[in-house]
Amino acid sequence: MNCSVNEKPEFIGLENIKVLESTSKYVTFTADALFLNPNDIGGELQTDEIKVLVNDNEMASVSTESFKVPAKKEFTIPLKTNIPTDRLFSNKSIGGLIGSLFSKKVKVQYIGNIKYNVLGFSYTYNIDKTENIKIKL
Repeated sequence: MNCSVNEKPEFIGLENIKVLESTSKYVTFTADALFLNPNDIGGELQTDEIKVLVNDNEMASVSTESFKVPAKKEFTIPLKTNIPTDRLFSNKSIGGLIGSLFSKKVKVQYIGNIKYNVLGFSYTYNIDKTENIKIKL
């Protein structure tokens, strides 16, 4: 068997940050962590409580089950979080949200780690991505 694990999968970036759904109880944010695995074998990736901040206020965290990494392929890990609407409208974040209502945008930031494991080798990717997301009123 001639398999190689020459390098860690390349973290390309966090993309497609958006509001998936907005109800009276929750606002659901999604994002895709994009990777490229150049190796002949896969492995596992796992998030380590990635924090989700809205307008600079920590609102939630994302943790996922272990994710199987495909060999020699580009792949994404979906990150989804539900933030209770009442947290968005707490006293701590109301000023930023009032500004967001006028601009029709919210600042969404993902901060945390994704860990890669294969054959006893592990590597941690630091995530820190901020994007201004349009909201529909």
